[in-house]
Amino acid sequence: MLRTALSLARRLGLTAVRCPVCGMVLADQGQLLCTLCAERLPLRTGGFCPTCGLMHGQEDAPPSQCPDCRLNPPPWDAMHFHGQYAGLMRELIISYKFGNRFGHTRLLAAMAAQTFHKRQARVPDVIIPVPLHHRRLLWRGFNQSLEVSRSLSRNIGKPVLGNGLTRTRHTPPQTRLGLKERQVNIKDAFYAAPEQVKDKRVLLVDDVYTTGATLRECARTLMRAGAGGVDVLVLARALQEPT
Repeated sequence: MLRTALSLARRLGLTAVRCPVCGMVLADQGQLLCTLCAERLPLRTGGFCPTCGLMHGQEDAPPSQCPDCRLNPPPWDAMHFHGQYAGLMRELIISYKFGNRFGHTRLLAAMAAQTFHKRQARVPDVIIPVPLHHRRLLWRGFNQSLEVSRSLSRNIGKPVLGNGLTRTRHTPPQTRLGLKERQVNIKDAFYAAPEQVKDKRVLLVDDVYTTGATLRECARTLMRAGAGGVDVLVLARALQEPT
């Protein structure tokens, strides 16, 4: 099959299109992934809380709100995620953020768009990525959440407000901290521009939900600035939250 696809590409004068994960030549140039890699990156279809994404029960069980969200709902209305933050999904996101694999943007953005449409997410007025502090942005070179948001914006025809939410102070990386430390670390670390978000339905975009501390602080900041409501979209959701 590989040789056939290569031969066909050469006859047509085309450059072979490869799976961005494993490098396998794709027989159909309209494919995003080869069959094997697509099977390793499935969209989670059930067995999760539609408010916070906490996964529970069997994957074919209908989504149901968890007890924590019923008793203490987060500052957003719905959260949409593609899959579990594990295995290949985790490898892709880590290599994208920290391994200069900017080429993963198209794949991750496509998964975000699939999540938005398959979950029948509410169409927002604006899309706002979780921002990086300018010091971390200089170190990393790009904001992964902004890049995914830009692609999603083109897909659903809604604008990205790159400065609708800004990070006002530099904080230690959340990955090094437990839940309570994360909550303290991120408190009052953002500013939302009221003139940009007032009465707007916001889709808040990030790459990973672990404890939700960053997303909660961002959503609270947006609501305090007058946003008409917030929904959240992330690529991956951690199975268990750090304590």
